[in-house]
This record gives sequence, C-alpha cells and structure tokens, in this order.
Amino acid sequence: MDRNLIFKLKTDITKTSIPVKLNNPFGAYIPEIAKIAAKEFQEFIGAESKGWKNDYEGQSGKMFGALVVQEEDKVISYLGTVSGKLDGGSTCSKFIPSIFDESAGDNFISKGLIEVTQIGNQIKAATDQSEINSLKEKRKQRSIGLQKRLFENYNFLNLSGQQKNVLEIFKNSSHGNPPSASGECAAPKLLQYAIRHRLRPIALAEFWWGNPSKNGEKKQNVFYPACKDRCRPILEYMLEDTGLYDSRSQALAKNEDHSN
Repeated sequence: MDRNLIFKLKTDITKTSIPVKLNNPFGAYIPEIAKIAAKEFQEFIGAESKGWKNDYEGQSGKMFGALVVQEEDKVISYLGTVSGKLDGGSTCSKFIPSIFDESAGDNFISKGLIEVTQIGNQIKAATDQSEINSLKEKRKQRSIGLQKRLFENYNFLNLSGQQKNVLEIFKNSSHGNPPSASGECAAPKLLQYAIRHRLRPIALAEFWWGNPSKNGEKKQNVFYPACKDRCRPILEYMLEDTGLYDSRSQALAKNEDHSN
C-alpha cells in the first residue's frame, strides 16, 4: 500500500460521530465526517490545481470523491481521487489511480487507438464510397473490440474478496452493456483501493469541482450522488448490496427512487 495516497485529517474529529456503516453512495445523506474530509480535500485541490495544465479555465469541471476510511491501527483517514482523468494530461500523485494500468497487456490501448486513428485517416483520404463504408465498419469493429478488451481488464473486488470484471458485473445486472468509461468514476476507484488494502470504508462524499457542467446541473463544491448508469452495478457488486448502508441513507434512497 502506498502511504502517500492516504490523507491524514487535519480537523479535530474527537467530537465527530463516526458512522458504523457506509452511507448510501446513491443517497443524499452525507455524514459529517465525510463533509470534513471533503472540505479538506477541496482545499488540497484548490492549491494543487494551480499547477494543472489549463487549470480548467473555460472547461467544464469534474466530479471528485473523498472516502473516509479506518486503517488497521484504527486511525481515521481518507482517500481522494477524480472521476476519469484530469484534463490536459495533468496528474496528481495523491489521487487514487485508475483501476486499469494502461501499460498492461503490451500497451494494447495505445496501440489500438493508433490503429483506429489510422483507419480514420484512411476514410478521409478515400474517394470510393464502398471503400469508405468498408473502412467505417472496420473502424467500428476495432473500436468495439478495443472497448471489450478494456472492460475485461477492469477487475473489481467485492467485500468477500471475489473479483469480476466490468463485463461480468453488467451481465448480471439489468443495465445491459456497460457505458463507456464504466469503472473510472471516483467511488469505484476509492472503494477498490480501500477493499484491496483492508481499509474499512466509513463515509463517502462526491462533489463537483471547477466550472459548472455543460448543462449547468452541477456546480462547484456541491455534493452529488454516484451516477446510476455507470456506477450502480459496480458499487452494488463491490458492496454486495447487503445492508452496508445505514438506515437514513436507505430511507433517502427509496424516497429519491420513488420521486424519479
């Protein structure tokens, strides 16, 4: 375990209630300890983002997440990360990394993307319509195959230590095929790291950072639940959907589902 990825809380939490169970990632309730961790993480992002390329000027922001955990020595700390990747190729050594290692499998992702780009260039240069149609179909099949292989390499652990990839997880859900970028959201990355390294998940908070989303629905420093299309099948598998959430979160989640 990389100790550099664990944030130590600066706030005095001696009088703060520590939840017995993780709050529902899809509910509106955020425990106080998660709000404290999120505030400290936001302060870190505010300082760190000054060195990021483009610094999100003129761009839509991103979702970030903070997961409060209890270490084996009972110390309460937290993990933090971003959904997807930072823009402009920026990185942060303190963020929990992607589940997928891009260098794995002989860099098949990089090679595959190069091939897809090359086919795209061939389409632009082609003049015969039948050749263009053939190349478009070839590009489509290469993209589908590349996406399938990528999902096969996104392997998630559940609380029992079992492992499944994204395709296997979605196969057993009612969501059908996984959307693109499934597995890259903040919550799955944070929980994967915690489970793998025996850190007990205590409280989760996800929030928007940066310019408002393109549709204006998400605004900086506001908490939002985990997305249902990409995250629900994965998180339900990881958390085994068996009473890990506290009762307040369950009640809120049921109310929200009935109102949607």
